[in-house]
Amino acid sequence: MARMTINARISALRKAMLKKGIDAYIIPSTDPHQSEYVADHWQARKWISGFDGSAGTVIITKDHAGLWTDSRYFLQAEEQLKGSEMELHKLLIPHTPEHLLWLEENLSAGQTIGLDGWLRSAKQIDSLSEKFEPKKISLDPEVDLIQETWLDRPGMPNTLAFLLETRYSGKAQDQKINILREKMQAANCQWIICSTLDDIAWILNIRGRDISHSPVNISYLFIGEKEAHLFIDASKTAEIRDQLASSGVNLHAYEEAKGFLGSCSGEQTYWCDPASLAYPLYNAIPGKKHESPLPSQLLKACKNETEVKGIRNAMVYDGIALTRLFMWLEQVLKEREVPETEVALKLAGLRAEHPGYVEESFDAIVGYRGNGAIVHYRPEEGSCANIKAEGVLLLDSGGQYHEGTTDITRTVCLGESTQEQRENFTRVLQGHIAIDCLVFPKGTCGSQMDVLARQPLWKAGLNYGHGTGHGVGHFLNVHEGPQGIGSGASGRSSQEFLPGMFTSNEPGFYKTGEYGIRIENLILCVEGPETDFGQFYQFENLTLFPIDQKLIHFPMLRREEVIWLDNYHKKVFEQLSPHLSEKEVEWLKVQCKSLS
Repeated sequence: MARMTINARISALRKAMLKKGIDAYIIPSTDPHQSEYVADHWQARKWISGFDGSAGTVIITKDHAGLWTDSRYFLQAEEQLKGSEMELHKLLIPHTPEHLLWLEENLSAGQTIGLDGWLRSAKQIDSLSEKFEPKKISLDPEVDLIQETWLDRPGMPNTLAFLLETRYSGKAQDQKINILREKMQAANCQWIICSTLDDIAWILNIRGRDISHSPVNISYLFIGEKEAHLFIDASKTAEIRDQLASSGVNLHAYEEAKGFLGSCSGEQTYWCDPASLAYPLYNAIPGKKHESPLPSQLLKACKNETEVKGIRNAMVYDGIALTRLFMWLEQVLKEREVPETEVALKLAGLRAEHPGYVEESFDAIVGYRGNGAIVHYRPEEGSCANIKAEGVLLLDSGGQYHEGTTDITRTVCLGESTQEQRENFTRVLQGHIAIDCLVFPKGTCGSQMDVLARQPLWKAGLNYGHGTGHGVGHFLNVHEGPQGIGSGASGRSSQEFLPGMFTSNEPGFYKTGEYGIRIENLILCVEGPETDFGQFYQFENLTLFPIDQKLIHFPMLRREEVIWLDNYHKKVFEQLSPHLSEKEVEWLKVQCKSLS
């Protein structure tokens, strides 16, 4: 991307700002559905800055153009912004709105901040207004300057929507709609207003390819007491129209959602989540609002028996692909170096050999040596590292199958390892085992669990800067709410764990410039014992691939940790070996050898 082109785009936006009387313009990384991954149509932050990392915010004023992003992307951003007037602002604390502090310091009373309200939730707009009101700085959330300046903007995605059969979903769409109506009735609501794409996909048992890595369709769904309305591009619905009609779902153009709300009764109550619903849609609701997370969020998070069965199968497919990948890598490294990008492509190809595979659940993180210490590193062809038969490799990857979504990280030693690497790997492993073995009373949330994963590292004065676990969807978003395991006292870490919740367990350690360590399995919350002290829950490990024993410092392991590792590897071998060739079984047997 030519650097002068970036400057020309900034200049064009400034001209549009001047016409509208806007002193500062905010460009986020989101879409109208608050999606983690966004379609090309909404990648305005990438277009205006040239920076294509997944997280960042741009602010343009008459004399400054800035990008705010966190430490995962500092090196990438410095390279991609080079030669343009876009200045990198390094976030001191990840996921914080430090760009708003900059605006407070650099704008004066009477000036105006503009942004496109469709890209912000109602809650976010309220928060921004409250922040700037004391300084008499105005906020105009109805200014879309991107549309008039991005002249070659990609169109809206229009991939075909398809049905996810009940043999995969476990419940038909009309069953799910009826469950939601029961929740509405209990809350004395007449409508549910849903804009989050994974919720819509789950409720209606439809999937699509509008966004990379997330099998969803760009749409809105409004559920009433006796009718439901899906707002979606008509070109996508050829295969789902009849099924939706049989469940009483009416189809409308995507652009008609706001107008439809304007025509509804002001005497009714609308269940909406201001934390996810776009500001213009929230304002279009004509009646009383019942503001809280939608009931579909928790229903979706607690997987049913059919979904769990499918996830178990997906784990087998993943284990087979990873076995073949690491066998291939061992062989090829005897002859030549292997670019990190080649490993990512090879793994995607091996996953694709299964007929139920759709795509990667995220871009594979293949981090060799120092690149493994960059938490969300993504190898790029021509600039990535070449892997040799030495050092430490971190591989974080996942797949989208019709039967489930996977996410697994393994850190492997390709030659000799240092004492420090083995000790730190073992500390990470001990934290991982502590979460996996946890038995906890009903009502326990992720913030109460997080300390167990970090304790082995804390004892050595070490830590890691990301959460310990995130929810995972069923053939849906690889990062799914409402639950998570982390140190925060609010947000996903404050959600109590319930049976059926499917979550990652991924403590890590990263030494900048040298190596990264992360061990990630996916765990299922299941019922444990019920005693005089109430109902207890525990975790079942579903991921199937060995943990590299070459990186373990065995004297550090307690007896119960050795038993856990032996039992885990026994399970891996028993479940994968029937699907492998004789040569593959022999390789897996070595990886799963008993420590006892």
